[in-house]
Amino acid sequence: MEGSGESAVLRSLKRFRDKYLLSVRSDTSSVQQRAEADGGRSRGGYLDSLPVDLQFRIMSFLTPQDLCRLGGTSCYWRAVVRDPLLWRYFLLRDMPFWPSVDHTSMPHLEALEAPLCREEDEPSQDFMADYLRGSPACRRQWRRPRPAHTVTSFFQSLVVLTEPRFAMFGPGLEQLDVSLVGKLMHSPNVLPVAAGIPQRQIEGIGSGISFMFNDQYRFNILTLYSNNRMERERARMEQQSVQSKLFVQDDPNCCIVPQVQEVCRAVDGFIYAANSEPGRGDMREMEQAQIQAMLDPALGPSSRPILILSCVAREQPGGARTRTPSVYLAQQLNLRILPNPWMVQDIVTESLDGLLDGIGWLLKASGLRL
Repeated sequence: MEGSGESAVLRSLKRFRDKYLLSVRSDTSSVQQRAEADGGRSRGGYLDSLPVDLQFRIMSFLTPQDLCRLGGTSCYWRAVVRDPLLWRYFLLRDMPFWPSVDHTSMPHLEALEAPLCREEDEPSQDFMADYLRGSPACRRQWRRPRPAHTVTSFFQSLVVLTEPRFAMFGPGLEQLDVSLVGKLMHSPNVLPVAAGIPQRQIEGIGSGISFMFNDQYRFNILTLYSNNRMERERARMEQQSVQSKLFVQDDPNCCIVPQVQEVCRAVDGFIYAANSEPGRGDMREMEQAQIQAMLDPALGPSSRPILILSCVAREQPGGARTRTPSVYLAQQLNLRILPNPWMVQDIVTESLDGLLDGIGWLLKASGLRL
């Protein structure tokens, strides 16, 4: 895929360069005028004269921000860095390494996977916009600044914030050999357990566990397991999937049992723990149906967010990535069709690496001003 992508980009750049040079030669009388009009940026430079394959090689080492700056140096580079096949190549190369993606930044994978009828045809999708919108580094750098508040910190401290409550479920809680809940309970340096009065009890479920985010924001998690501990442990050891008791047995529509319906009505959002380890994606259609059942509009507003934790038990030696990439997990779970805000966040259960990024997004999406 990468080799053929490079070849397509090089052919596209060569076609553009040939057309550009031809237009310059046929209109030499206006070159000086264009150079004077744009402050000299139309004049060719040393980079312009390099072979196309070297130009592409240089661009492949630049960050998206540097590519955009390069596009501001001349008319030639302005057009080159907007080549859609160039950004299509960058998307296919970099997307598997993005640690997160959400409902506002999900690239159009269908357009990426569609074959080009003819390489000289312009792709209809704006891959540059997809990349700049989806890349976590670009999202952080170009995030809109929060407007200044007129209320002083003293008066803000007098406002009692409601403690948001989230229902957590999914195979990533049960199938990994490192317990996510166990790590949460014993990692005070990441999310300390909050002291104080517990939340309202839900019959058969309990009151959940409250945690502190950034030592300031309190939130509650209700954990929903699919079966009792013995059945879960046996299924994990045998690496088998068992039918979840959160849903009506043998119901193809994945209807939720009454106790869990009460939970769905009481919470402010959801956390779904997905198993993203190799070979564990064979039940994605069932997982998709279960997520949609939990988010049934009859049980609560579609403004409630859902955080998808893309879980692996531990980091691989040498930093090798063997997990399902976040963008492909979002595609497998068909998250695009959800009316709810959603985010997929990579985490490592053993170290809880990545968890705080996901929880921060969830609290913001729930209405907290962090």
